[in-house]
Amino acid sequence: MGLRFSKMHGLGNDFVIVDGRTTPLALDANAIRLLGDRHFGVGFDQLLTIEPARDPSCAFAYGIWNTDGTRSGQCGNGLRCVARWLARAGVLADGVTRLESPSGPVTVELLVDGRVRADMGEPRFDPALVPIVVDRRSIDTANALYTIDVAGRDVGIGAVSMGNPHALVEVDDVAGAPVEALGPQIEHAAAFPQGCNVGFAQIVSRDAIRLRVWERGVGETLACGSGACAAVAVLRRRAKLDAEVRVALPGGELGIHWDGPGHTLWMSGPATFVFEGDWHG
Repeated sequence: MGLRFSKMHGLGNDFVIVDGRTTPLALDANAIRLLGDRHFGVGFDQLLTIEPARDPSCAFAYGIWNTDGTRSGQCGNGLRCVARWLARAGVLADGVTRLESPSGPVTVELLVDGRVRADMGEPRFDPALVPIVVDRRSIDTANALYTIDVAGRDVGIGAVSMGNPHALVEVDDVAGAPVEALGPQIEHAAAFPQGCNVGFAQIVSRDAIRLRVWERGVGETLACGSGACAAVAVLRRRAKLDAEVRVALPGGELGIHWDGPGHTLWMSGPATFVFEGDWHG
């Protein structure tokens, strides 16, 4: 027997899920990179492990690894897939359940239409919590706007933590956004000591945006749940969006609801099984 896994996706953001409830994951970073290789392994944007909860208020815990073998603190699409995996395994009760993410407890709810609703926590804008390190003179607090040096030029971004660090670039046309050129430059900019996910958002109306995301340690993906949450949080803080927003990503649409500071942010979307397998890498 090799490593038993499930392949799932949330709007094309794809995952390998490993059951670690009784046996912890025994893969180092090199093995994770091989498993994540789309030519020589299975291929994924993130590897997810399902584990016993350490927090007694949570039913289960889950771990997240990127394709480059690094750990991640949160993954919105992955969270929905974890919930669906647990439901299919018969161990997740109907209604609201708390799960333990690498960044702390989160709440999920299985919806009757097959989607999963997830409490992603309150967006954190404090620079120390993102984290982002910039000269105070480079911050426009009222508009949640930072000016950072990217490859020798000034770039205006929003920054927020959704359990993982996000930068947001507002664009007029997301189809033509310089995702592959600017995404990795912002990800590795000196202002982000832990790197960051980079979103490129186009406002369509007060209740709809289009979004592409360059994910830290992965590259551009078809969807990013925490990136959708981050984009709405930043743009809503700038008073450009309403509380209920549809986020169109290359892989499909997510629903985001945020009532503003002092409230948690909710994300709704699908989670899809693809196949089961054994990896013998």
